[in-house]
Amino acid sequence: MTDPRTFLGVTEVPQHAFDDAALVLESALSGDSDAVVGTFDAVVDRFGVVGAYDVAWCLAATMVGQVPPGGAWTLDFPGIDDARYDKRWVARFVSAYMNGDISTGEALFGAAIADGQLPDCLLALAGSTVATLRHRAA
Repeated sequence: MTDPRTFLGVTEVPQHAFDDAALVLESALSGDSDAVVGTFDAVVDRFGVVGAYDVAWCLAATMVGQVPPGGAWTLDFPGIDDARYDKRWVARFVSAYMNGDISTGEALFGAAIADGQLPDCLLALAGSTVATLRHRAA
């Protein structure tokens, strides 16, 4: 995962990552968690973990939306230290995205893989993205 990215430069992510992120969101919006996991599995089969990272970066971009340039960003996640692993991971991954901190995003991916938690983390990211989209639409 040494492929360079730039802060909010999601356009540097390969087109297939956008397409796969759309499939993940479509499945998550319909409540089909098996399809979300299946899409991520297919991405890993085709492009390895880097492909899954690219899709996750797209999901974070979708969740965050347009961020004004400049400054360091902090997100308020009350009770995050007591949250489940996957919820803490999502909060930290989105924070890494907002701050353009690719090395932290990659480290989070590596830790989740090592801990056997990446599938749950990616499912939680998809669910959080959908919840954010629904909240914005309300």
